[in-house]
Amino acid sequence: MDCCGSGTKSLETPLNSESGGVVAAGGIPWSFVTEVEFTHMPDGPIRRIGVLSMHTSPLDQPGAGDSGGLNVYVRELAASMANKGTECDVYVRRTNPDVPELVELETGVNVIQIEAGPYGLEKGDLPAVLDLWTQGVAAYLDRRPVDAFHAHYWLSGLAGHHLKHQFDIPLAVTFHTLGRIKSIAGDSEPEDRIRAEEAVIGCADAVFASGSVEADQLTSLYGIPRDRIEILTPGVDSNVFNPGPLRSARVATGLGDYPVLLFVGRIQALKGLDVAIGALASSKSQDAQLVVVGGLSGDEGPATLKALRQQIEIHGLEERVVFIEPQPHQALAAYYRAADICLVPSRSESFGLVALEAAACGTAVVASNVGGLRDNVVNGVTGLLVAERDQKIFAAAIDELLDKPEMRYEMGRRGAQRATLNSWDLGAANAIEVFGRLTSRELVSCA
Repeated sequence: MDCCGSGTKSLETPLNSESGGVVAAGGIPWSFVTEVEFTHMPDGPIRRIGVLSMHTSPLDQPGAGDSGGLNVYVRELAASMANKGTECDVYVRRTNPDVPELVELETGVNVIQIEAGPYGLEKGDLPAVLDLWTQGVAAYLDRRPVDAFHAHYWLSGLAGHHLKHQFDIPLAVTFHTLGRIKSIAGDSEPEDRIRAEEAVIGCADAVFASGSVEADQLTSLYGIPRDRIEILTPGVDSNVFNPGPLRSARVATGLGDYPVLLFVGRIQALKGLDVAIGALASSKSQDAQLVVVGGLSGDEGPATLKALRQQIEIHGLEERVVFIEPQPHQALAAYYRAADICLVPSRSESFGLVALEAAACGTAVVASNVGGLRDNVVNGVTGLLVAERDQKIFAAAIDELLDKPEMRYEMGRRGAQRATLNSWDLGAANAIEVFGRLTSRELVSCA
């Protein structure tokens, strides 16, 4: 088959048609092809990007399993690039036999399922099937070429490293989290991951950082030259995430007339839900409720949840901590608007998309003073940054904002105003410009 020929068309089911439109777990509609055939490459200097996302798919529900901000990032950036004329083929590992091999997420964004190992593998088991997945991607690329690779997370970075040399095209990487940073924050990360990150960084033509803090970390901890770091700030869809009436949001979410502290994210130690629960217990407020929107993550998810429920019971908070299952991404806007304060007590964050989305909805944020949250939350202006992940210090910040509604409202107003500066459209334009430069210069050789 000539992948660049002009006479071949995809045989696809129209989106949401009576003949079989499909809605994915995250509430995202998509269409599927019944025969994998492709049209010609679009015109332009950067026509198609190969997006590598082995361990998680933009079709998955954020907030559960290994799905989170990375899923949103991949989906929104790819869609915005496609809107600007640069197609994105997103390569993922197939985890469900019922999902078609190729899914058209929207015009110009195709999610391609690559068979590699059993469907139910945990993230920690994926290195064993990485070579198989990489070979599957390469087979697709032989028929459907791309101008450059954008790899997400260190596993996909390893695949991209191999594919860069096989196809002699540029590689850019967004790590989202870094092994050294997680180790410093107290999480146990395998040395193999850190060595892999070093190898990928040594050969990547560009590494995308979410802001100045992550750029500094890449330089100080991994020795990457600053001229190979590109700032690509995540965005927020202002058509979805914007301020709205609190009362209407409370009705829409089923929340009552009491102070609402909101936690959005996967239930894993890294995200610090234990700190949020401890802060609720230490708060002067006796009627505030902590609303947790998210699901279990990874092998340790059940044990983490069991420990959290024990903590809740010890503090007598059974009636004041509400767990809500993961929501479709757009539905989160109502929860942000319904909250008085959004809590982000993470051990580490490369950016902290939840903090930006909450601010966009006019909600003040109390967050850990770590990583990209330092770029994302302006202390004393759009929220409060807490220097130590101590429940009593978090409680003091919460009490200050609950006691001073005028301060809280003003932070929400300024946060919403500032969030308009972060758009996926701008991020896509920056990414396309970077890829254009990479394709016009000599590739970086392995360090």
